[in-house]
Amino acid sequence: MQKGRILVVDDESYILHILDFSLGAEGFEVVTAPNGEKAVEKARQLQPDLIVLDIMMPVLDGYETCRRLKQQPETKEIPVLLLTAKGREVDKRLGFDVGAVDYIVKPFSPTRLIERIEEIIGCRK
Repeated sequence: MQKGRILVVDDESYILHILDFSLGAEGFEVVTAPNGEKAVEKARQLQPDLIVLDIMMPVLDGYETCRRLKQQPETKEIPVLLLTAKGREVDKRLGFDVGAVDYIVKPFSPTRLIERIEEIIGCRK
């Protein structure tokens, strides 16, 4: 049984592979995007249950991507979890200000990430 659809957005292909494998092994359907612009398109089309979003990316950074997702009626209710190397408090505050529901700093524990995803999705259903 599938646990939900997760859109993973990161410009680092190895992160996409790690999360695709880890989340897929836990029963999630994983869709990936290499940048924020593609993420906005895929989110509108696929309506994922949650978006895992990097901040430091080309085209659109994660803050602007999250801001755009939260401004659009068809994507504003999708929870966004920021997964990033930016660990300063000011970065975290900005992440929550643009609409993220959680903020996890890289390097990260895949187990902890999966726990947070399950908690967030569980609260929505």
